[in-house]
Amino acid sequence: MIKRQKGCNDITGRQAKIWKYVESVIDSLMEKYNYNYIRTPIIEATELFHRGIGDTTDIVTKESYDFEDKGGRKITLRPEGTAGVVRSYIENKMYGDPNQPVKVYYNGTMYRYERPQSGRDRELTQFGMEILGSDDPLCDAEIISAAVNLYKMLGLKEIKVNLNSLGDNESRKKYREALIEYFRPHIGNFCNDCQERYEKNPLRILDCKVDADNEYLKNAPTTLDYLNEESRTRFKKVQEYLDIMQIEYTINPKIVRGLDYYNHTVFEIEAKVDGFGSNNVIGAGGRYNGLVSQLGGPETPCVGFASGIGRLVMALELEDVKLPINDSVDLFLMYVSEDEKKYAVYLAQELRMAGFVVETEYTGRNLKGQFRQADRLNAKYLCILNSEDLNNNEVKIKNNKTKEEEIISLDAIIYFLDEKLNTMEEVDEIDYSEFDLEHNHEEED
Repeated sequence: MIKRQKGCNDITGRQAKIWKYVESVIDSLMEKYNYNYIRTPIIEATELFHRGIGDTTDIVTKESYDFEDKGGRKITLRPEGTAGVVRSYIENKMYGDPNQPVKVYYNGTMYRYERPQSGRDRELTQFGMEILGSDDPLCDAEIISAAVNLYKMLGLKEIKVNLNSLGDNESRKKYREALIEYFRPHIGNFCNDCQERYEKNPLRILDCKVDADNEYLKNAPTTLDYLNEESRTRFKKVQEYLDIMQIEYTINPKIVRGLDYYNHTVFEIEAKVDGFGSNNVIGAGGRYNGLVSQLGGPETPCVGFASGIGRLVMALELEDVKLPINDSVDLFLMYVSEDEKKYAVYLAQELRMAGFVVETEYTGRNLKGQFRQADRLNAKYLCILNSEDLNNNEVKIKNNKTKEEEIISLDAIIYFLDEKLNTMEEVDEIDYSEFDLEHNHEEED
């Protein structure tokens, strides 16, 4: 038997419905914030990620899926979404659009070659949003607020924003020099990766998971100590806008993020989730003002955020968040004879096109088996077709909860279902978890 690849998952059944619900909430929220959906290719030129993300990052050095195609081109399966969005922004000359800034969001599959573990897979789905073309600190605050509001809308509690600033290029340069000076006497106490990062990009040492408990790392200088006045003022503006939006946050100078393209605002968002252990981060992002020009476009200030959908769904499941997932069908069409089946086919088509969720029989079950199948599908109503009723232009419809039956004219069935289903939703949401799926329908046979 051929099996799925390690670190990849099949999303099926109820979990698939949860994924689709989460994605629908994302789409709805992004519409409110006026972000346009963008879809970029899964495969990109390897150079895009080496130049954009950085040659010293773990994503590029250890985790990227790189290969050469039949034409000899060096290709990479995208490990994150921002670089592809920036490439598209440049290639499609979005910077020339009079409607600025460009606000986009994506929801797509990414690939990272790492050891699979709970909440971290080799194939992952990531949602992200980007604002390209504005350096206003309000954009930083808006991105953070949208992310926080998404998590709250989905039902997660105790959301915490960890906020920091890396400063502009001048501030980062001074901070880099301070880190090199600080780590020089102690670098031998760090892992091999950190020793390699020391000269190339010492900020990456701060993000090391291996040496997280190293005392020298804990006492390292912070970015806030080296911000120039302009960067400090800008950071205060971000905080001011968050305060106006009533978004709570904590200044955490240890937040540096793992990608090379960040400057100024960086942030991580946590949710208190039992089962996540010490790492409760469910989303993160920051400002990347130099990436567009680095990839060949004009100087363009940008800010963005990303969150793994799989990890988000896991958080909802671990917290047992009750989501309004539709696990029922509106109507189950039942029949016995071939003529009744043909009418069921016709009626199902008409009712589905009228907006109802309709199911019928496909496997040749007898009437008793169809009743049981309707129960398994949590059917709200049953339509029991028989030739005599059809000849009279009527059908028998049964409420599968109250067991009440009514004879309805075929001409009125759409109006009947519309009224009854709307009333049912307003008065009582059926809890099918306590419903006896195997109750006896012999009296119906």
